[in-house]
Amino acid sequence: MNNLVIKRFLDPSFFRSFSRPTASLTFLLYPRRNVVSVPSVEEDGETVNFPRDREDTGFACGLNWALAGKGVIVKDKAFRNLKTSELRQKGATVAESLSGLPVLVRGNALGAASEISKPQFSKLLKHVTTHISSVSDIYVLDGAIASSSKCSAKVRIISDSPSAIFSLSNVLWKVPSRAISHDSCPLTVYVASSISQGVVDAVRLGAQANENVIAADIDCASLILCGKAFSDASATKEALATLSEPVISARGGIPLPARLLVSDDSVILLFAPEDIIQSCTYQLVSADSGVVLSSQDVAPYFPIKNSSGPSLFKFPIAVVLVTSDSSGTIPSISKLSPGQAAYHFLAGYHNGKFMPAYNKGPSSVDALELAKAFLSKLKDNQTTSFLINVNEGEKSVTGKVFLTLVQSALSKNIPSFHPKGGDLKGKYKSFLSCRFQEIPEELSF
Repeated sequence: MNNLVIKRFLDPSFFRSFSRPTASLTFLLYPRRNVVSVPSVEEDGETVNFPRDREDTGFACGLNWALAGKGVIVKDKAFRNLKTSELRQKGATVAESLSGLPVLVRGNALGAASEISKPQFSKLLKHVTTHISSVSDIYVLDGAIASSSKCSAKVRIISDSPSAIFSLSNVLWKVPSRAISHDSCPLTVYVASSISQGVVDAVRLGAQANENVIAADIDCASLILCGKAFSDASATKEALATLSEPVISARGGIPLPARLLVSDDSVILLFAPEDIIQSCTYQLVSADSGVVLSSQDVAPYFPIKNSSGPSLFKFPIAVVLVTSDSSGTIPSISKLSPGQAAYHFLAGYHNGKFMPAYNKGPSSVDALELAKAFLSKLKDNQTTSFLINVNEGEKSVTGKVFLTLVQSALSKNIPSFHPKGGDLKGKYKSFLSCRFQEIPEELSF
């Protein structure tokens, strides 16, 4: 740190007392039978107040030292957790949405090769932190992946742009202001929206990268967004989900690429391919993939479409796994034992292909270990599981017809799973035995 910066930190004027107004986040809850109360800071009925720093605090010593620890030196001012109106005053605008950007990840546990090397990531990070340190105003946003108080992954976003903060504020759950400083392993997101193309080219990421780069290093718990990459919400969430998995697992949660379906008194954990998800998004808590399953409850990774809805739900009463098989081997709907549910979850079979743990993106958690943890939770909670085949011959089940099948699973006496012959069982065994070693006997077709 240079002498000028140290002088400013030691200036007594920086230790004056600041007033700290609060910003309110109001929850208009779903029916309470599906909701679990969440301990919070300053609670008043259904309004949860989160303290935040005022924009005029300038050099807030604790924040500036924390940023310095992440390689970012504040040149002039750092603003933390500004409200929407304040971000607009700072020049924030709504960026045009992007989609389909590649996510370059180091450390994919699903077996794919890393899309970015350690030296490349380190070099890019150095360029990005130097760039952010060169701008006059730095914007910081604190939040979390998943709303579970015990199993969430805290996130700090450090940006050169109020527009990026404005966009990314919809990606994270709100947290109390001290949550990041008190967390043992928060994730860090660096946003360099105005970094030059030449800097990106210097890292030599190849044809995968243009001026818009999304790069994640699982070992460093860090995510870099260059250019307008912050406006690709889907890819950003995919990267954040991957980075958060080790933290969530270490805190006793199970990170699952699932959705939640809430119907009357029932919370249902749903694993399904994207075409099924897209046909019934209106009935889902969120179309975003990702939930954290703990011993007592389940929480979505990201804020839900109904901004006034709950952030935490009761433990699911049922699990529904969706497969697609036109061979006639798998019945339209059947009941699974915990071992069978874990087995079909691990295979993730549909449309003639296997997708381990139903995860279409990169993952930092071993799929077999995830299946074992999933099996343990199903057994401990005596959760009922069902397998629904959405492709029997020429008939394809989607939308309302699919939801009717789910309802029938909960209300009727569904027969146990018995395959109708064919060689599909052999295909499952062949794929899994090549992919994983020593699958527990309890996991069975």
